[in-house]
Amino acid sequence: MATISGLRILSRPGHPDFLDLPWNEPLDEWVDERIVDVARGVHRHVVRFIDYEGQVYALKELPPRLADREYRLLRKMAEESLPAVDVVGVVKRAGTGHAGLEDVLVTRFLDYSLPYRTVFMHRREPSAAPGLADRLLDALAVLLVRLHLAGFFWGDCSLSNTLFRRDAGELAAYLVDIETGEWHSTLTAGQRRHDLELTQENVAGGLLDLQLELGLAPEPDPLAVAEDLRGRYERLWAELTNDELLRPDERFRIAARMRRLNELGFDIDEVELVATADGDRLLMRTHVTEQGHHRRRLLSLTGLQAQENQARSLLNDLANFRASLERRTGQPINENVAAYRWLSTVFEPTVAAIPEALRGKLEPAEVFHEVIQHKWFLSEAAGRDVGVEEAVASYMNRILPTVPDERTVLGSDGFMGYG
Repeated sequence: MATISGLRILSRPGHPDFLDLPWNEPLDEWVDERIVDVARGVHRHVVRFIDYEGQVYALKELPPRLADREYRLLRKMAEESLPAVDVVGVVKRAGTGHAGLEDVLVTRFLDYSLPYRTVFMHRREPSAAPGLADRLLDALAVLLVRLHLAGFFWGDCSLSNTLFRRDAGELAAYLVDIETGEWHSTLTAGQRRHDLELTQENVAGGLLDLQLELGLAPEPDPLAVAEDLRGRYERLWAELTNDELLRPDERFRIAARMRRLNELGFDIDEVELVATADGDRLLMRTHVTEQGHHRRRLLSLTGLQAQENQARSLLNDLANFRASLERRTGQPINENVAAYRWLSTVFEPTVAAIPEALRGKLEPAEVFHEVIQHKWFLSEAAGRDVGVEEAVASYMNRILPTVPDERTVLGSDGFMGYG
């Protein structure tokens, strides 16, 4: 805690103290060399971005009550390992003697994240729009299900209040604006239904605005897309929470269900088996924990941080590498040994091959995933295995230079992802 002429800055360790900023002025009047532009979307509050030695922070003006509340909610999000922006601190300006100055919530900018408008503007292929809408809906459905499983009622879920990161060809969604949210021990079916209805309305409105602003085709219909979101949410919720009836000779279905949940990226905390009233059936209840099955496994094997689908892709490549080693040597290879050799001979050389000028294009794990895909396409075209080195060289020369920079997308398009 730092105090200067009535100014109070509550911040977490490991970040700047922010004392050199002009806190005695309204945020929208700041003129400071640290201010940077970041891709912008629809927002209801004044938000500015500042740069401290390459690390970008988002500053949002809020009334004191809302700033304190959002700070606490985001801290809880971090404790629950839920996908949200990382909150850094709150700046209290009520005691500075400047009437009308609101408090400021400080969060870290999420590297390689994009508001949904910029995601559409950064389409990689002209025909990608329908598939892109599918990926957006899947990401939003997963995010909302994860929040509801944790007992969080958002109350304002929308495309504008969400940031997206590329995740092995898919998208991962992160919560940004949380001021309307509420924590509960569990959510009732009515609370979930109400949150989902609000989400449908907001998504339909956001897509309609996007069609008008970017001149997109009227199809798909925003209302139909929003209804599709409900279906995706309900299917995922059912897969994660529904009970199953088993006969005594169907215990194999327990392992099958656990594998399905792992494939969705969720770990199982416990499996509960309850005898039914007639005594010839077992009721199976699975209790899932937070998503991140593949991400945690990759971290334990290699020390690499990645998103869920990226981790799945990297683990698949590691498994193929291990199988190739075993075929060449004619003997089994310990998984940890294979992981070390894959990391040092495959992953790290690929990442090191990224030209310095292109390192802001995509996350290293996303680049590696795309190299794997590129190698497959080259091999298909050539009718042979082209090898990793040839695929890396081709990708770095032909594909990566055409990708928009996404580490911190500058706001030349006038869009911003924080609300």
